[in-house]
Amino acid sequence: MTKSQAPLYDAFARVPLQFERGEGVRLYTFEGEEYLDFAAGIAVNALGHGHPHLVEALKTQAEALWHVSNLYESPQQTKLAGRLCENSFAERVFFTNSGTESLEAAFKTARRWHYDNGNPERIDIITFEGAFHGRSLAAISAGGNSKYMEGFGPKLEGFISLPFGDHDALKAAVGPTTAAILIEPVQGEGGIRPVPHQCLRGLRKLCDEQGILLIYDEVQCGVGRTGRFFAHQWIEGAEPDIMAIAKGIGGGFPVGACLASEEAASAMQPGTHGTTYGGNPLAMAVGNAVLDVVLEGGFLEAVNDKGRFLRQRLAELADTYPDIIELARGDGLLQGMKCRVPNIDVVAAFRDQNLLSVPAGDNVVRIMPPLTVTEEELKEGVAKMDAALSAMQAAQ
Repeated sequence: MTKSQAPLYDAFARVPLQFERGEGVRLYTFEGEEYLDFAAGIAVNALGHGHPHLVEALKTQAEALWHVSNLYESPQQTKLAGRLCENSFAERVFFTNSGTESLEAAFKTARRWHYDNGNPERIDIITFEGAFHGRSLAAISAGGNSKYMEGFGPKLEGFISLPFGDHDALKAAVGPTTAAILIEPVQGEGGIRPVPHQCLRGLRKLCDEQGILLIYDEVQCGVGRTGRFFAHQWIEGAEPDIMAIAKGIGGGFPVGACLASEEAASAMQPGTHGTTYGGNPLAMAVGNAVLDVVLEGGFLEAVNDKGRFLRQRLAELADTYPDIIELARGDGLLQGMKCRVPNIDVVAAFRDQNLLSVPAGDNVVRIMPPLTVTEEELKEGVAKMDAALSAMQAAQ
């Protein structure tokens, strides 16, 4: 066995690009080449690169306090948790470092609630094909994608994956061992597939009827990405009991959270869960700075307007290049282009035009610019897509 050239796990099929710095929606290589970033670190850099308010918040906190652990009270956590609760269904928050950790907290919250209510047999969490909930063994068991389990032993018990949109299968699956239903209001890795509003309302009703909990994974679609603070807030009567968030809440700094109602969180008492780094002062300073911007009057309305503009332009590209692009779909600035050719070829063609995008399931290319993108920058990005697709069409 020979050593790899780089002293890293070969766990990523990395593109041979190295970036030195970023500014707004642009990234710059060490050679000074400029790229338009419509990937945003996989929907993480919600406010783009080098946002001055985030930079100042991190610098200020770094000069004061980095870490003390959760052995002590944290005014920074209390402030951010309060703001998240004020702007959502939630009444309790547990801070984490990632989306995967947020989902882990959600699983444990749901199971522990049933345990404390005299139903320890209720451990099963129903999920849906095409979902992605992270890379821990529990998260990939929840996602139901067998390729992610290959080589890691059997799928963990307690997760039942159903076909996306199969209402009869869902009703048949709910039983005496069911603890919760878990769903992404908009599937991200699964190919930018929004769940119909009536389906989320139906899930809420089903959970209420069966005495089980509804969990949303808004790791990718939350924090303003769809034009509302959280994606499910477009829908009346569809609030969850528990929700996992991450990505955009840190604007590029590792931050995640599990949000829950008072009732759902009631069983999570001292000793039931924990984290060493979760909710550290640096993360909380950045999270609060992100909310300063995202919750400012008019910001989400502007995201919604820009999302409609982008969706229309992508639909026009699908009409212009029907042999390459089948359709455009998505919400806000979480858009996808379902391809007729391999999506990785389209991503590569965009990259040749110095535009960054992200492949997803269902042969989709994800377009996820920072929420701070301007309409002129969107036009610039669409022009690059047009040039790339034109070159692909000419080569066919």
